[in-house]
Amino acid sequence: MKTHTRVAIIQMRSDLDKYANLARAKELIAKAASDRAELIGLPEMFNCLGSYDQMFGSAEKIPGDTTNWISELAREYRVYIHGGSIYEKIENSDRVYNTSVIVAPSGDIVAKYQKIHLFDVELPNEFSSCESKWVAPGENVVTLETLFGTIGLSICYDLRFPELFRQLADKGAQLIFVPSAFRSTTGSAHWEVLLRSRAIENQAYVLAPNQWGEHQGEMSHYGNSMIVNPWGEIIARAGSESDSILAVDVNLEDLERIRSQLPALKHRRIHSS
Repeated sequence: MKTHTRVAIIQMRSDLDKYANLARAKELIAKAASDRAELIGLPEMFNCLGSYDQMFGSAEKIPGDTTNWISELAREYRVYIHGGSIYEKIENSDRVYNTSVIVAPSGDIVAKYQKIHLFDVELPNEFSSCESKWVAPGENVVTLETLFGTIGLSICYDLRFPELFRQLADKGAQLIFVPSAFRSTTGSAHWEVLLRSRAIENQAYVLAPNQWGEHQGEMSHYGNSMIVNPWGEIIARAGSESDSILAVDVNLEDLERIRSQLPALKHRRIHSS
């Protein structure tokens, strides 16, 4: 296993124009690859972002147009790409999955995760959301073993459920992705503290590419994409008003040192049945 790997996450302001979103994502992926990144992550719904009903109409099969496009870029730049998330069609269903894939440099899809926790929230005078009307929940906790560490998968609202992250840690996760379209209201209150908490609790790198900006006057996303190290330190952070690339060198030797010197994961006495 490699102990040092350059990882990049991409912050975007996607909209309903899938062609434009993919073109912009390609520009950012190319820049990240030119900065020697070996693993590149995109945000939630990077290929199409709007209201749930608008995004529902953009759903695709997997493999399909967007994942094939990711595969082409992974082969071209010889990198792993975490494809944020897209809406995945479910056969004979009136709902879709919110799905992440990881594509290897070969172009093969090597991991697939369907969002487990759905964002059904009512904040008076702020916004309401009923993701479950459009999206079916996934059921599987997903990790992927790679040459540069074990990757754990989650999406956005999953961040509020520490039991998922603990299951990822139990499965060996050292780097955990949280591709998001985190809203401005909840983001300003909770985004940083939740990301740092999940990193500290599980002594893992947390990589959180987020959407930013206003969308059709219906929603505002927080930006502030972050990479947090296993000690809970923010080692890279974007602003809230621009596309951004955050690139860091992940050091698994530091991770194992922290886990060895402060072996909290081994000290657990309460385990799920």
